This record gives sequence, structure tokens and C-alpha cells, in this order.
Amino acid sequence: MEIRQLRSLLVLVDTGFSVSRAAEHLHLVQSAISQQLGHLEEELGVRIFKRQGRRLTGLTDVGHDIVEQARRAMSDIGNIKRIGKEYVGEISGVLRIGTTHTQARYVLPPVIKQFRRAYPEVELEIHQGTPGQLVEMAAKESVDFSICTEALAEHPGLEVIPCYEWNRCLIALPEHPLFTCRRITLKSLCEHPLITYVFGFTGRSHMSDTFSAANLSPRVVLSAADTDVIKTYVREGMGVGIIATIAFSREQDKGLAYRDLGRLFPWETTKIAYRKDKYLRQFQREFIEIFQGFVTRQGKKTGMRQVRTEVAIR
Repeated sequence: MEIRQLRSLLVLVDTGFSVSRAAEHLHLVQSAISQQLGHLEEELGVRIFKRQGRRLTGLTDVGHDIVEQARRAMSDIGNIKRIGKEYVGEISGVLRIGTTHTQARYVLPPVIKQFRRAYPEVELEIHQGTPGQLVEMAAKESVDFSICTEALAEHPGLEVIPCYEWNRCLIALPEHPLFTCRRITLKSLCEHPLITYVFGFTGRSHMSDTFSAANLSPRVVLSAADTDVIKTYVREGMGVGIIATIAFSREQDKGLAYRDLGRLFPWETTKIAYRKDKYLRQFQREFIEIFQGFVTRQGKKTGMRQVRTEVAIR
């Protein structure tokens, strides 16, 4: 059994059992992929794949178990390489971060700027995705860390570190009648068309649950995963926006008025996660520390609240 066979197996699974896409990803010809996987099945003495004619359509029951072990094996091999680089004092490499638009656009820029000053030889990659995709990215180690609010804590194979809490704010055109209210309530929000996040993003489900618990039905006229899209349609007068407070800047969002809604909705927790069996290099551990330190320093200014955690960075 060879490392290249396990790598080909995992890439094939992750590309939807397309030999052509796996070959393209690995910079090999298709026949090489087919040969490697055929030799692997022959050596193991079992069928890893379900087939329909010559086409691979999925994994057999034993194939699922083999793929799970292959992921662990490749993770261990990655750990061995990282330990070697750490031992010889090599501080170059690539740090791959999976995150949502809100984190990438509004939270990470000063964190990455500080990290770059400390580790100028480390290349950074930002991979955006849905919370569900970010869980898979971290579990499969296609990224080193995933950062988001939803879903991460649900995967048993991930080490999850709570980093900060945030809440929501109302944005609208300055002349909107809601700003004449001395006290904005859930009921008063329901009297106007709302623009907010799609389900599965940035605390939308908890927000909806809050309205439901009060027996109220908000009139959501548009939802989006991207905060900047929400702001665009608020500026067009389509409705009032409910967004993460961390995504509003008085300097950059001129033309929009703001009101904090922290007393109306539950606080959300943003987390950073990585595989539990992952060996973290020094620059990776320091990135987490910089991220947490930024929250401590900027909390009041950005509408964040620090989360105290006993989770040790390994």
C-alpha cells in the first residue's frame, strides 16, 4: 500500500467519484488513477467502490471504513511532515483558513495584518463557504482552520474553540420611521419589510426562533449570505436590515442609520475549529492567539464580547 494510492482514493471521493477531475487535481492521467485504485483494491482483497458498468458511483460498506482510515492516515502523515518542519525551525508554509463572508470581510483583515507582520514567509489562503461546507473543509483538512458561528460544534472529530460573542443591529435609511421609536421591539420590527441573512448563516435560525417564541411573524422580503448585499438593498429602500453588529461601520456605511438590537436577540458565538488529531505548528497556534487577542482588544468597539474558554490549543 502506497501513500499515493490513499491520496488518489481521497481525492476521487472528494471530487464526486470523477476519475477525470481527480486526475486533473493530482496532475496525473486518468489511467494512472484507475491503475492505483485497482492495485489498492487488489491488495486489500475487497471492493472499495460501487460500480455501474465502468463508472464509479459510490462506496461499498467496507469502502466507507477504508476511506475513514485513509483520512486518518493522511492526517498522520501531514502531522509527521509538520513536526519535521517545526523541529528544524522552518517558519514558512501555507495557512489555509475556511470562513464565511462576514468573517472574511469584517473580522479577519486586522487579524491577518498582524499575523503577516509576525510571519511574513507564511502564505495565507482564505476559502469561503457555507457553515456546512466549512465543517467538511476542516474535517477533511482541505483547510487548517474553519471559522464561523454555526455547525462546527456538531462534528465529533473537530476541536472547537469558542472565540467571541456577537449580536445584531438594525440598519435603515436615516429617515425611516423606526428611528422615531424610543424603544424598538420585536413587534415594531414585524411592521416593516425585513432584509437579513439566509437560513444557516450568521445566526438566522436563532433570530427566527426569537420571533416565533413571541408568536410573531416577521415579513422577510429578501435574504442573502453576504452582508454587503443586504446593505445594498437597504440603501435601495426595499426594507430595513438586520445584520451582525460587527458588520456595521459608521465610517464605511455612511448613508445608513444604525440601532443596536442586542437586548432583543440571543448572543451568538463564533468559533474556530480544526481536526482533533491535527498537529499545530507554531504559526498556526499563534494565529489562534492573535484572533482571540483581537477580540479582547476590540470588543467594545466592534460589538463583540469575549468568550472565556478552558480549551487548550494543542
